[in-house]
Amino acid sequence: MILRCTKKVLDLLDDSPLGLPESEPSEDEWYANLLWVDRQKCLLFTHAGTLFSVFAAGVRKADLRPVGLYVVRLIEQELRSEGLPMDVLGPLDPDRVVIAKTASRSTLGFMNEIVLHVQLQIADTGGLDQCDISALNHRLRRTLHNYSGTYARPIERVLDRQHSMTRI
Repeated sequence: MILRCTKKVLDLLDDSPLGLPESEPSEDEWYANLLWVDRQKCLLFTHAGTLFSVFAAGVRKADLRPVGLYVVRLIEQELRSEGLPMDVLGPLDPDRVVIAKTASRSTLGFMNEIVLHVQLQIADTGGLDQCDISALNHRLRRTLHNYSGTYARPIERVLDRQHSMTRI
C-alpha cells in the first residue's frame, strides 16, 4: 500500500522526501493530510480512486509508530463499519506501507473539499469534543463529489469496485 503524504504529514513522521520512492500516481493509493481542529492534531486519509475517507482526531506522534499499523487499523475499522471486505480498496498489510510524496493535485483538491466538510460538521456539533467521529466518517463517505462531470458518493464508488471484483 502506498501512502502519499503531504509535507505536513512527512514532517510529523520525520520522513525526508529525499529517500521516498517516486512513482506515477495510481487510483489504489491512499493520501494523508494533517489538519488542526480545536487545537488537536487530526489526520485525514483518503483513497485516491474512490475518495473513501477516514478522519482521525486527537492523533499523537507516538500513535504513528509504526505508521503502517496505525493507518491499516483505522482503515480496516472503517471498512468493517460499512460492512465491506478488507481488500476492496487493495491489500492492507501494515508491514508493506510505503510512504511517498503526494502526486495528484486532483486528489489533494478533493481532500481540501473534504476538510471543509469535516470542519463544518464539527462546528455544527459544537466542537470536536462533542462530535461523534464515527458518524462524521459515515457522512463523509456519503458526500456527493463531482468526478470529472459524473456525480457520485465515495461509498457508491467502493460498492462499484466491490461488484466489479466479484464479477471477475
